[in-house]
Amino acid sequence: MNLKSNWWKLLGVILTIYVLIAGFKIPLQPGILELSQSNAVIGEEYSTEITTYNTFLKSAEDLNVWIWLPNDKLIKAYSTNVINETKVEANFKLPSDIKKQSKKALSAKILIDSKTEGHYFMRQAVFIKEGKSQSIPYKDYYEIDVIKTKTRLAFPFQHILYETNRNTFFHVAIWMSMFALLLVSCYYSLRYLINPLHDYDKRSSSLTTVAIVFGVAGLLTGSMWAKYTWGAFWTSDVKLNMTAISLLIYLGYWILRGSVSDIDSRARLSSVFNLFAFVCLMILVMVIPRLTDSLHPGNGGNPAFSTYDLDNTMRIVFYPAIIAYFLIGLWIAQLNYRYLKVKDYLDFEQ
Repeated sequence: MNLKSNWWKLLGVILTIYVLIAGFKIPLQPGILELSQSNAVIGEEYSTEITTYNTFLKSAEDLNVWIWLPNDKLIKAYSTNVINETKVEANFKLPSDIKKQSKKALSAKILIDSKTEGHYFMRQAVFIKEGKSQSIPYKDYYEIDVIKTKTRLAFPFQHILYETNRNTFFHVAIWMSMFALLLVSCYYSLRYLINPLHDYDKRSSSLTTVAIVFGVAGLLTGSMWAKYTWGAFWTSDVKLNMTAISLLIYLGYWILRGSVSDIDSRARLSSVFNLFAFVCLMILVMVIPRLTDSLHPGNGGNPAFSTYDLDNTMRIVFYPAIIAYFLIGLWIAQLNYRYLKVKDYLDFEQ
């Protein structure tokens, strides 16, 4: 292989290997799974057992447990008892001067920090209600800057997702590379309509074929993700349904190419259909889910590509994954393009 002209193939292979190794080997940050007791009362003592993930609590230095109030004030546990590497008991005295912010229970975070593992917390972990007893005139609040931090190479811990968060490097990246391949395919379809050379049609067809395979792979990895996070391989989520419709439209592209025998008519109709299908894909998958409720991040009001979904550690694997799959897709499309050229040559000779 001539590396000078095929450097991008080598880059695709190297990036793919990097994504596989880094995507599976980089650990998740410590996190909090659950609390044995989530309800607390103002002016009373509050005790709970906290179950953590990917932690080593017994060897943690200067371990503290905090209640993180909405106004960014902290209440420190007056005693902690490490039960095992992933479970600790914490006891608090809730100050009687905590004011309720609404008729509903005040929702606070639970936070653990240590010199060894830094800090990690759980949102909406403790619900503090107003009670009859106001017997603890305790005002020893702490500022947020007392929390210990530690920089480490680790993916963010996300409740419910846990280790399946790594599927971002496969499910999401495959879909992004599919969009890129289809965009290049549309470029060649447009070039064919302007200048009807069959070479453009072959390139467009090869790219679209690979992109559809990528789309099916993205759908399968997404279904597996849904099973572990939503409890079912398929739900009535709008993005899943729109994705299925989009793939069915592209299935029509294959059917069209197989049903038209005339080469010129097939190439012209396929080019028009390819452009139409791409526009439908963008509307169905990228626009409609954002206009209604959806479980998918980035749709229906859910955040995407933010601190909660994609931090800097994930970006150093996610973006190379898109490039890797795109380059591998181009390589496969090139092989398919060469096959079509050889097939046409052999058919012509016969």
